[in-house]
Amino acid sequence: MSRKGEKVPGHGTAAGKHAGEQRPLSSVSTRRQRIAAIAQKYPDSPISTLSHHMDLLWMREAFGQLNRRSAVGVDGESVAVFGEQLDERLLELLEQAKSGSYRAPPVMRKQIPKNEKETRPIGIPTTANKVLERAVTMLLEPIYEEDFIDGSYGFRLNRNTHDALEVIRRSLMKMGGGWVLDVDVQKYFDTIQHNHLRDIVCQRVKDGVILRLINKWLKAGVWENGQIEYNTEGTPQGGVISPMLSNIYLNEVLDQWFVRQVQPRLRGKAKLVRFADDFVILFECKADAERVKDLLPDRFGQYGLTIHPEKTKLVDFRRPDRAGKIQSQTFDLLGFTHYWGKTLKKGLAVKKKTAGKKFKRAVRAIDDWCKANRHKPVKHQHAKLCQKIRGHYAYYGVTGNSRALGEFLDLVRKSWRKWLNRRNNKNGMPWDRYNAMTRHPYALPPPRIVRRSNPQTRFVF
Repeated sequence: MSRKGEKVPGHGTAAGKHAGEQRPLSSVSTRRQRIAAIAQKYPDSPISTLSHHMDLLWMREAFGQLNRRSAVGVDGESVAVFGEQLDERLLELLEQAKSGSYRAPPVMRKQIPKNEKETRPIGIPTTANKVLERAVTMLLEPIYEEDFIDGSYGFRLNRNTHDALEVIRRSLMKMGGGWVLDVDVQKYFDTIQHNHLRDIVCQRVKDGVILRLINKWLKAGVWENGQIEYNTEGTPQGGVISPMLSNIYLNEVLDQWFVRQVQPRLRGKAKLVRFADDFVILFECKADAERVKDLLPDRFGQYGLTIHPEKTKLVDFRRPDRAGKIQSQTFDLLGFTHYWGKTLKKGLAVKKKTAGKKFKRAVRAIDDWCKANRHKPVKHQHAKLCQKIRGHYAYYGVTGNSRALGEFLDLVRKSWRKWLNRRNNKNGMPWDRYNAMTRHPYALPPPRIVRRSNPQTRFVF
């Protein structure tokens, strides 16, 4: 391992040299800007000195970004307990990381429902591990923000699902519709190949401390039902650094490959929009879409990933015509069903509504909650229900989705009344009493459009 400012033999690039020229600056944000500038200046060179930026100030910033109410890992230590002797713990963590004596503890695995039939594993690291993972992520972010393509939206700074959804809408509107390749990667987070991931990271990072830590996290193992399981593939979902590593992996497997090798050879326009492992590719020409669909399994297979043959489909999303010869299909992504719908000016626009499966799951979750909490004070139930309803509106309250929001509220009202009526009392909760109660003082939040779209293009018959 090289000391700060020295070149690594055989890997002494200009990027590594410049990254270590100055002593760490006092501001974490300034240092991150410096790393980003170096990454932008040397896009094809690995940076060999990064870990010297990790000092007590950097670690404090990493700790400050943790969720104070996050679940505890295998050691049972909460964020609050870790923070009682913060500087002492952070300095100890720093010394272990840089000396190589740090031992990554196994990640606690919990299974959460993915849909009606499947579960999704979530990894819960220890608090100390979360701090260190966050500190390393803070080093990697400014580098890879320069490398990630514009169509990548998952787990990135100042980007969210609604940004991705808006790009999809605008792109399809500009194309006048087209063909949508809706791709499903089987168990992506569980099948990331460690050897490929290490090679991909080494293309941009050559710092021995950082590479050693990443390798330890990959080999740490998973704790579930009292047993530790060691895997040679996959990153635990829920880990602080896992989203960054998974993004780095798909940036190489898919994003850069599509932009550099595939897109220049297509006949028509095409746009890749990806959020984590969920992505669609929008095509102007059907022939282009079919060609890329045929190429994807082999490309992903080279990196140990599998394209689901049944869930991956090509959707005819051309704009419907007046004669009815073109009848556009729909596709689901990020909780919404995308479709062509009428505008107030009797034209057509790409719209979205709550996807059927997501709608049913949200209603079922409310019903289960009402059942489990039916004997608690009505004031308490009302406050919690309002939080849940507003949370639903915050995500699904988009232009054109008012009907689904209204249906959701109606079903919530019915569910709440049903379980209040089944409380152990003589009078129950008849509808007239319930209606009066929910007018005042326990009114539920009405449907609200939180995110509005202003289509740049509309197609009028």
